[in-house]
Amino acid sequence: MSRTADTPGGSSRQALAAGIGCYLIWGLMPVLFIAMGRAGASPWEILSQRVLWSLPWAGALVLLAGQGPQVLAVLRRPRVLATLCATTLLITANWATYVWAVNNGRNLEASLGYYINPLLAMAAGAVIFRERISLLGWCAIGLASVGVVLQALALGHPPYVSLVLAMAFCGYGILRKQVDADAQTGLFIECALLVLPGLALQLWLARHGPVLFGRSAGSSLLMATAGPMTVFPLALFAWAARRLPFSTVGFLQFIAPTIGFGVGLAMHEPMSPLRAVSFAFIWAGALVFIYGAWRAARILRKPLVQSPA
Repeated sequence: MSRTADTPGGSSRQALAAGIGCYLIWGLMPVLFIAMGRAGASPWEILSQRVLWSLPWAGALVLLAGQGPQVLAVLRRPRVLATLCATTLLITANWATYVWAVNNGRNLEASLGYYINPLLAMAAGAVIFRERISLLGWCAIGLASVGVVLQALALGHPPYVSLVLAMAFCGYGILRKQVDADAQTGLFIECALLVLPGLALQLWLARHGPVLFGRSAGSSLLMATAGPMTVFPLALFAWAARRLPFSTVGFLQFIAPTIGFGVGLAMHEPMSPLRAVSFAFIWAGALVFIYGAWRAARILRKPLVQSPA
């Protein structure tokens, strides 16, 4: 008899728990990066430490899952490896932008990017995969677009941070979902591709100025936490995204930016009336998106009504 985790219900519950867990960690990530910045780490050092400490943790996950042979198999498949190179570039752009944003008082812009992301993913699905978007879907995209325009007016320039974060992570999710490799395998290869650039960056930073890592045992331990805090949510996301319906993943994606928005307010980032209105449009789009996803899932769950014999 199969275990509970192998049954559809057990697998769904585990995937849902993994999805919630990854977004809770991502939502709290700004707190860690702000603490590192206040301790004396630059955004570039935080990025390099994320890269360097992620590899051993990702390697441990591969060993625990017994996926060493799969790693070697992927390395012999140029097409899969090329796709993982592309996902590596996208996640690096996302990491670098996010770390810079939270350490420069841009948590609200960062949260806006992750509110936009699921709506952007819906639009990308229509353009790239020819998926059909419902009327509610177009309403959600329209409301979010108005919010982005108002945010640009409030800032005096396009919300570059928000757009880069949304586009990079949306692209990462699209490619990652198509990679013919398990979550741990793909993540390990991504980290391995980044380790040499990360080491070079850390050495360059150490040569041209003071760095936080190595200053004391406490500071080194603080920087080392970037490894598990990076690997675990990415592994949970990649695992859950392959097992959860699109509607469920879309709903969960609003957890992290809501926490990030709260962090931004707690840090007293500026919130003008126009900026508040822009977020109201974004939230309205998110609510329409959630309602549409819930209604679609409900329709799919309805049992077929058989006609009387």
